[in-house]
Amino acid sequence: MRLTILGGGGFRLPLVYGALLGDHAKGRITHVTLHDLDAGRLAAIARVLADQAEGVPDAPPVTVTTDLDEALRGADFVFSAIRVGGLEGRAADERIALAEDVLGQETVGAGGIAYGLRTVPVAVDIARRVARLARDAWVINFTNPAGLVTEAMARHLGDRVIGICDSPVGLGRRVARALGANPDTAWIDYVGLNHLGWLRGLRIEGRDELPRLLADPELLGSFEEGKLFGPDWLRSLGAIPNEYLHYYYFNREAVRAYQEAKQTRGAFLHEQQARFYAEMERPDAPALETWDRTRAEREATYMAHNREAAGAGERDACDLESGGYEQVALALMRAIAHNQRTTLILNVRNRTTLSVLDEEAVVEVPCFVDANGAHPVSVSPLPLHATGLVCAVKAVEREVLAAAESGSRATAVKAFALHPLVDSVTVARRLVDGYTSVHPALAYLR
Repeated sequence: MRLTILGGGGFRLPLVYGALLGDHAKGRITHVTLHDLDAGRLAAIARVLADQAEGVPDAPPVTVTTDLDEALRGADFVFSAIRVGGLEGRAADERIALAEDVLGQETVGAGGIAYGLRTVPVAVDIARRVARLARDAWVINFTNPAGLVTEAMARHLGDRVIGICDSPVGLGRRVARALGANPDTAWIDYVGLNHLGWLRGLRIEGRDELPRLLADPELLGSFEEGKLFGPDWLRSLGAIPNEYLHYYYFNREAVRAYQEAKQTRGAFLHEQQARFYAEMERPDAPALETWDRTRAEREATYMAHNREAAGAGERDACDLESGGYEQVALALMRAIAHNQRTTLILNVRNRTTLSVLDEEAVVEVPCFVDANGAHPVSVSPLPLHATGLVCAVKAVEREVLAAAESGSRATAVKAFALHPLVDSVTVARRLVDGYTSVHPALAYLR
């Protein structure tokens, strides 16, 4: 099987290749094509992958290209992890929003809208090309904002595009460990949109153990989300929110922490990765060692501003483990290619899963996966407070899609103004002015 990775010069790509190296099952991925617009980044990541493959006799060979059509032809799976505007664009998104006293995070609030407006036209072009050049391929989307981008691509690829994210998986694993359970055998009752979901139950041998966790303040405070939100608030909710909901529940504190920080997350990553890619230009630089060192720093500083605002302290070693999006992608490909049925939390079209949303809305829920794709599992209704947030944010996503399709500046303003974390139409207009003035990719808005 042939796997094409879009955004193949991206920093996290070696995680995906590492998962492929550990897969020795029959019918595994036999060839990997990396595509990126930046040949220098492609060359750097290819060196890291070569180091990873050293000593692995059946390592899938890797080719690189800057030609998108060439990359797509013959692909069985297409993994999309692009970043339109790069980390420089992310840093600008944060800076412009914070100047208006609103959140500029890359997937939440004003920053997420700006990123979506830049990314949707590119994602739609990719979807159309896949439909033309690799019509039997399955697209696995990791490009942020993942739910919004998956919904944009689904309009052209239907159910053959599936969005993945490591946040729900990581949350489920942390909760299971806090309860002394095996994360691989527990059933995670999780529902929402991408970066806007709640873990409402964790079943072990048919019994929901979440009430036991919520009743124990010490256990609740023992893992990342407990420290971030605080045991009292988690008990009030009766659920464990995705970490990104900290931006909603503690918005003022998060915005203030970002404003007072020496630099935003995007600016930090931009500088850090610029150093990495510059170092990789040296032929004698130890590629894998350099990448490992940079990744460790990246993971340790994840959501640092939020933890500072919550007084949560440094991340524990067990919390540094990601949800393993690369393992989710591998399990998804296995299930589809070989009908190895499994259950994964994925971003898929709603159908009738959440009655408050229409059939085409992309939601993030547990899914049964087999050779025919991902099938969302029936879930119980959300409480009203969660329903309100989900419906409000989905409405914003629809305005982003409409603006990207029509090029309407007024619709883009509407998207910003309707978001729960943007508190003024006037601010929304200034945000659109600010973003269009610095992002060439938004020149289509008129």
